[in-house]
Amino acid sequence: MTMKEVDVRGLSCPEPVMLTAEAVKDAAGPVKILVTEPHQKMNIEKYAKDHGKSSTATEKDGYFEIVIG
Repeated sequence: MTMKEVDVRGLSCPEPVMLTAEAVKDAAGPVKILVTEPHQKMNIEKYAKDHGKSSTATEKDGYFEIVIG
């Protein structure tokens, strides 16, 4: 099974959270979200926590990768 990936780099709020919500709702497994801004990372992590999901974030070269389990 491949992990669903959502690339929201460069998008403005609230698009990243809306697209994350859609992906998580439809996903059978973990979802990987790619964001550029620290505040977007915090919003996605908050979304995951508020919906009972765990998330881990990794800083890459110029962006963040967040995996919601």
